[in-house]
Amino acid sequence: MMEAEDRKPQSDEAHGAYDSEITSEFAIPDGLALPRGGGDTETTSEFAVPKGLGVSQPPPSETEGSAFTAPRGHGARGGAQAFTPPSGIPAVNLAGDAPWQHRMRAMLRMPVADRPAPEPVHRAEEEGPAVPRVLDLTLRIGELLLAGGEGAEDVEAAMFAVCRSYGLDRCEPNVTFTLLAISYQPSLVDDPVTASRTVRRRGTDYTRLAAVFRLVDDLSDPETHVSLEEAYRRLAEIRRNRHPYPTWVLTLASGLLAGAASMLVGGGLLVFAAAAGGAMLGDRLAWLAAGRGLPEFYQFTAAAMPPAALGVALTLGHADVKASAVITGGLFALLPGRALVAGVQDGLTGFYITAAARLLEVLYLIVGIVIGVLVVLYLGVRLGAKLNPDALLVLEPRPVLQILAAMLLALTFAVLLQQERSTVLAVTLNGGVAWTVYGAMRDTGGLSPVASTAAAAGLVGLFGQLLSRYRFASALPYTTAAIGPLLPGSATYFGLLAIAEDNVNTGLTYLSKAAALAMAIAIGVHLGSEISRLFLKVGSPERRRAAKRTRGF
Repeated sequence: MMEAEDRKPQSDEAHGAYDSEITSEFAIPDGLALPRGGGDTETTSEFAVPKGLGVSQPPPSETEGSAFTAPRGHGARGGAQAFTPPSGIPAVNLAGDAPWQHRMRAMLRMPVADRPAPEPVHRAEEEGPAVPRVLDLTLRIGELLLAGGEGAEDVEAAMFAVCRSYGLDRCEPNVTFTLLAISYQPSLVDDPVTASRTVRRRGTDYTRLAAVFRLVDDLSDPETHVSLEEAYRRLAEIRRNRHPYPTWVLTLASGLLAGAASMLVGGGLLVFAAAAGGAMLGDRLAWLAAGRGLPEFYQFTAAAMPPAALGVALTLGHADVKASAVITGGLFALLPGRALVAGVQDGLTGFYITAAARLLEVLYLIVGIVIGVLVVLYLGVRLGAKLNPDALLVLEPRPVLQILAAMLLALTFAVLLQQERSTVLAVTLNGGVAWTVYGAMRDTGGLSPVASTAAAAGLVGLFGQLLSRYRFASALPYTTAAIGPLLPGSATYFGLLAIAEDNVNTGLTYLSKAAALAMAIAIGVHLGSEISRLFLKVGSPERRRAAKRTRGF
């Protein structure tokens, strides 16, 4: 028994000696001392810094691995100097006496980092700007401007001015044809706040447009402190204001516009009366279609039929009048010159989506006019009406009468646009100057109608921009009505008449000429506005940043 107990410890000792002699291929050889960690498994990475290479570690309070952490070695004081171009960095110098739309347009074309910071805003009733309410006010103001026909660039400038007036300088407005959006980010590490608004209804009321411009001007004035509640109250008053002219005045203005246009193309008093009667009847039909909820396409189709029908009726009755002048006068009252100018302006300033939508709207309206006139002309030709396409091509110049007719056309166009009474006289004179330049270049100088139209439209844009700067208002009330005498009504009528008589090639030639004249008007107005800005101290004293969206590739 004792021998067994003695043998058992001996076998355990032998077994332990046998286990200690077993080695692994991963075991550390005897005599090679390595420092042991704190018990954790030591792993290495191919991105680890080799030992012995000293690298300064950031302080514990500094966040590593952040995209917003300044790179090491590039401190503001001790780091390397930033590269400065040989020409230097142009200083931002915004003239304080310039209109707000010019100052904000110049700032919108700068990168966010280059924009000068606004002065701190201190409101008596507010500790700081209420960001959601400021963005809502901005969107509501932009909605009124865009619905009134203002260009996308000017709408963005107004939205930026409203945000900046309440201290929200890091904001980015975005304007399309039916959607307004604005985003504000307090800093690079804060979440942005974004709001949007849809524009569903559009209307022509330049009195309301001028009131909105005055509100934005007061908001952007550093000496005028307008609270959020006051701005909302004034905006609500602008929305509730009635149109300055009643319905019967608008109907009468449409008739006088058509009569004045017929005088421009060679008509007399009888033609004036016939064109005015047809246009007023068409205006009433358009109001009736609008009251029934029909789209604007059918409203223009209905409005184009009565003048054409009256001209065909006078031809069938063998009346000694120029039926072509009657129909042409009716077309002048319907051509969408305002939308055309706004669409081309948006395209030239880089807002291609909005420009495409506006021009598509113009195309639909013109197609509606074409259908209405073509139906009547086709029926008239089938009934035996002798409509001479060359009747208006041999006109004797009547400069005094035509200038007076052009001024009357611009005046009535201003009434149809619901302009303020204080701007009607200026736009009337601007329309007379436009026709004087056009007649002098075409009749006396012998230039082509397209070049004459572009030059006259350029002067309209130049004078309109200068007048708007003098009044600190929008340029639209001073330019839109003044281009009325230059609209291609006769070329459009000749093209439609040729198509109705199965002369498709001739008709397309006239319609192409009408399109060229329309583009000349739109580009001329925008070019005149840009030329006027060259003489204004806006933005950098050396150059003005272009509205560049792409670089040509």
